[in-house]
Amino acid sequence: MNNWIENLCELLGNGKHCVLVTIAAVRGSAPREVGAKMIVTAGQTIGSIGGGRLEYECTRQAVAHLGRRRQEIFSRKFPLGASLGQCCGGVVEVLFETIEAGTAEWPGELLRLYRERVPLLMVTGTTGVKLLQTDSDCHVFDDAGGLASAIAEQARAALAEQRPVAGMATSVAGELLLEPVTGADFQVAIFGAGHVGTACVALLSQLDCDIRWIDSRRNVFPDAVPGNVSCIESAQPSLEVAALPAASCYLVMTHSHPLDYDICGRILERRDFAYCGLIGSRSKRRRFEKLMREQGMRQSLYRQLTCPIGLDGITGKKPADIAISVSAQLLQLRDAVAGAHAFAANVHVLKK
Repeated sequence: MNNWIENLCELLGNGKHCVLVTIAAVRGSAPREVGAKMIVTAGQTIGSIGGGRLEYECTRQAVAHLGRRRQEIFSRKFPLGASLGQCCGGVVEVLFETIEAGTAEWPGELLRLYRERVPLLMVTGTTGVKLLQTDSDCHVFDDAGGLASAIAEQARAALAEQRPVAGMATSVAGELLLEPVTGADFQVAIFGAGHVGTACVALLSQLDCDIRWIDSRRNVFPDAVPGNVSCIESAQPSLEVAALPAASCYLVMTHSHPLDYDICGRILERRDFAYCGLIGSRSKRRRFEKLMREQGMRQSLYRQLTCPIGLDGITGKKPADIAISVSAQLLQLRDAVAGAHAFAANVHVLKK
């Protein structure tokens, strides 16, 4: 999840000095995957690298380095079982990067590129190298030993892979952590800002996804929303269906059954959705299917409507119950689509 970029820039903008703590490599079983991050300041931590003694020890070391008031990058290896007593039993390499407010320029540039959805590879080296490599440009912020051009060539080659995976690499500048930073592939549209829609946004916004939250009513959205949520007030919400990228997930839960019907019809007719979920009972589904059939929609389309939404066996009707159930259903769908790649992306081997 890339919320850490927004969080880091906000902290630096408020004059807070930080340590960015990143899982750089894993051998065996570990609580978090390569690329997992935690931001440590003198008074708080944001994010998690897995909890337990590992997180405690990394937080302690990060706070100690904050007191030195200088920018530095270093790594540490932690045998989880032998030295920390964690039952995972693997070995984790952790990268610590001290960042001083008012001096580091790369977080702002990273945020700009991320918001513009520019695919890039972020390169961090323990010898002090920092660069952002896109398809067309290399943004260099630290170039220890004048080796940026050689590193950029290596980064371009990694970025050219269809789906580059975060991990450690060896270069002329020593060990580098290469991390792809792109906009989320997980796209969710939530139609309706009522109690259930609000609960779904609160839960799903904590995941690595982009959310479009759409409603026709004025002044219905909260004053502040997470950075990965876009609020759209539209007099004709159904027209917003056309603006969503292919393979999006749609949750339809407005205040109006006719509006729900119109939105669902437009989603189903697109034929490129990953999920079309309609809040309601089985009787509501039968009623919608009857209307769609009478209006000439093919059965192969309206049968793809998911209604009721959520996992079987969860029967609670409170907004939080529904939000948890449908979020779990979307996660199952996301991970099924990702398939073997999702597993491979979490397994990295430390060099012996």
